[in-house]
Amino acid sequence: MPEQIKTNRPYPIQIKLRDGRSATLRVMEPSDLDKIIEFAKKLPADDLLFLRTDITDRSVVRQWIDNIKNGQTLTLLAEIDGELAAYASVHLDQARWTRNVGEIRVITSSRFRNTGLGRRLVAEVFDLARSLGLKKITAQMTTEQSAARAAFESLGFQVEAMLSDWVEDRRGRSRDLIIMTHDVEGFSDRIVA
Repeated sequence: MPEQIKTNRPYPIQIKLRDGRSATLRVMEPSDLDKIIEFAKKLPADDLLFLRTDITDRSVVRQWIDNIKNGQTLTLLAEIDGELAAYASVHLDQARWTRNVGEIRVITSSRFRNTGLGRRLVAEVFDLARSLGLKKITAQMTTEQSAARAAFESLGFQVEAMLSDWVEDRRGRSRDLIIMTHDVEGFSDRIVA
């Protein structure tokens, strides 16, 4: 079993946001389980509806932590004044033919949106992806998540595929899935907080 992913960057780090506040970025640890669940419970219902996993469920968050421990996932947390404000993860594919591809997942609390925090987290995750030797990053979302799609497009992601009725939301409704991709090389040049 692989070990937990080690980063080249000395986390935690402080970043300035567009609104003048500072955020601390750090690597998620097993002790963050309750913090993640509390964060999830404060998310709007529409945000929870489209998450790939139910992060309000303790067993799901435990599995996430296990994936961090065994090197399949790396997650950065952003905290503002001690409160979890956002997270971004890169999930590694274990299949040999796609092991150079990672999937990014990011969510920001509605209280901290439009501050540049999400973009900064994505930039950090891309730097981590580069240090892990990944060549491509994917992002997946439903067609209804137009704001997420626009945000990823503004970062240079392109739609690679649209799969009809591919996913089911938490209410049991079928949704179309969009798969967007971006090459890791050169990405950091596009980020402006």
